Amino acid sequence: MRKFILSIDAGTTSSRALIFDHLGQEIAKVQHEFTQYFPKESWVEHDASEIWNSQKLAIMQVLSQYKISPKEIAALGITNQRETTVVWEKATGKPICNAIVWQDRRTSQYCKILKEKGLEKIIKEKTGLLLDPYFSGTKLNWILNEHRGAREKAEKGEILFGTIDSWLIWNLTNGELHVTDPSNASRTLLFNIHEKQWDQELLDLFEIPLAMLPKVVSTSANIGDVKLAGWDSSIPICAIAGDQQAALFGQLCFDSGDVKNTYGTGCFCMMNTGENPVQSQNNMLTTIAWELNGKTHYALEGSVFIGGALIQWLRDGLEIIEKTDDVEFLAETVNDNGGITFISALTGIGAPYWDPIATGAIFGITRGTKQGHIARAALEAIAMRSREIIIEMQKDSGIKFSNLKADGGASMNNLLMQIQANLLNTNVIRPKTTETTAIGIAFLAGLACGFWKDQEELKSLWQIDREFKAQPLPENKKIIALWNERITKIVNHES
Repeated sequence: MRKFILSIDAGTTSSRALIFDHLGQEIAKVQHEFTQYFPKESWVEHDASEIWNSQKLAIMQVLSQYKISPKEIAALGITNQRETTVVWEKATGKPICNAIVWQDRRTSQYCKILKEKGLEKIIKEKTGLLLDPYFSGTKLNWILNEHRGAREKAEKGEILFGTIDSWLIWNLTNGELHVTDPSNASRTLLFNIHEKQWDQELLDLFEIPLAMLPKVVSTSANIGDVKLAGWDSSIPICAIAGDQQAALFGQLCFDSGDVKNTYGTGCFCMMNTGENPVQSQNNMLTTIAWELNGKTHYALEGSVFIGGALIQWLRDGLEIIEKTDDVEFLAETVNDNGGITFISALTGIGAPYWDPIATGAIFGITRGTKQGHIARAALEAIAMRSREIIIEMQKDSGIKFSNLKADGGASMNNLLMQIQANLLNTNVIRPKTTETTAIGIAFLAGLACGFWKDQEELKSLWQIDREFKAQPLPENKKIIALWNERITKIVNHES
């Protein structure tokens, strides 16, 4: 009877529910977008209740529309946008404020103060992370300070903190489970990735009571059951993982040195470093990839805050395309970028610069500049930002990898993938299933419940859609040289 896995993919812009069969094939999907709030410059928020309601609707619809009974679902896995911070009342389950999204930069000044106090070194040693508004700890500190009575309630355990995985599981289990996994916990600035537990020294530093934090459970394990209204059977929750770690697993990057890049709202490149955490010397992040069968795997990660979001800006801000898919056609109306460099720092800039106040720029505009040049330069910007972090990762690990596995919505853009291969001088491989985040959490859930025997069986399910081979074009060096010259002006705040 149990012949499917249900994946919950709680992303930055939408709530999705997908169902996979024993061959790893996607057989059903429902997606609902939710509202993005921008109350002030550099602030980004979500309504956590809207996320829960849209996710619940996606779950109910994917089963009803495709006539699948909960009895046929072997397990449920949850993967999520990571550092986004939710605080809710334990008694009522109601959020005390909007969720603060990972892209939000409101704690930039707080991070600066902590850096000036010399605290970044100990934070990096314990968490593998840098002091940046990106991570949950500074967001949670802000909520406790800015919302009247929040700190007192937190100390009494009357309000709870969680990333989106914790928030959804709390609701799915009617408040019975307040949990997260190491991959999500390791993105909070509060979790010691070596001791694999919440760190009291860090909690004291960020003034966060332990009582409001979730219990940390294994990435792949049966942690509890879900039974929503109208279901004839419960479904076990058997996996939790942050979206990028789930994508790493979904790309079968099981071994040290394996690398994937997800082209989503942002771009997130991860390298599996095995059971040993590699401390970056080049401003990359050291993070937990997953805990599986009692073993913890680590990864190096580079984060680009604006990836596919740059294409959305061309659509909604600049309004030079009607649909995001149109960018490839527009970029192909010209032979090159016409001397344009598009620095994509629309919400600060991530690795390896970590400059929360940097802003974007378009360099090289002339009277001959056309929309196609800007579109092409935007695709090159996504590829160049990814190239920068991949090169730094190779330095840290001492490993030069032979190819890059690509996934995420923007990986379906063939021109972008070819540009990436050219600028990296490395072949880029796109799998047939680009829903690697969702299939990754399905794999982790399926392993926990015996749906799949082991990781070797998973390898037989993975198929290549297309391989983009690097082309040594003369323009590649020019694009890179102009980029290196012009991005320096942005990160140095030159006029």
